[in-house]
Amino acid sequence: MQDREIGGAGGGSKKGKAKGGAVVAAAVVALAGAAGVGGEAALSANTATSGSTPGLNARKADSKKNARDGDADRAFDRLGTRIRQKAVKQDLECLTNSFGQVREFFLHTPCTALDRWIFATDDGAGNVAVVSVVWVSFSDRARTKRFERLIDVYGTGDVRPLGSSLLGMADIRFTARHYWSETRGNTITIAESEPATGHVEPDLLDAMTEVAAQLPRP
Repeated sequence: MQDREIGGAGGGSKKGKAKGGAVVAAAVVALAGAAGVGGEAALSANTATSGSTPGLNARKADSKKNARDGDADRAFDRLGTRIRQKAVKQDLECLTNSFGQVREFFLHTPCTALDRWIFATDDGAGNVAVVSVVWVSFSDRARTKRFERLIDVYGTGDVRPLGSSLLGMADIRFTARHYWSETRGNTITIAESEPATGHVEPDLLDAMTEVAAQLPRP
């Protein structure tokens, strides 16, 4: 599998495993105690999780359904984790929030909406992960599919995820080894996850990323 530089505060994490209206309408940071709401690089196709955690694939199928229904809390509860903190930012400006060939694409094909969400999950035993979700919309499906083909190719750049500092945490460097994207209509959803503290199994990180990519935009 290829790796690519993406994301991060300076645009510099690596993508490895899996596939890949105001100028600033709002920036909302919410911290919840018990439960909150609910590049250079990429691969050419989404990759299923290994399923080495017992029962994970079965739970993931149910989680994805909950996520598509907009129930993020229930979706992640099914995976044995709970959303604790979140931050959301809505923009219309994709150009300044991207780099590489992805940025060049936005020069000629502006997006119509950009939403970014970052949240922390934990399993109640001190094992914390951070998940980034980015929704990018265009004026029609053809432009969205062209963007998908670009962003899922090695060395093309990326839309930067929100920083985990918005959650009051140390900055997390997204490597995109746990990455998934989904395209629906005029919108592509890009999700990534990283371990923050403790130990989070790689296949669980993959599952969380795949589930997060099913979420409707906030």
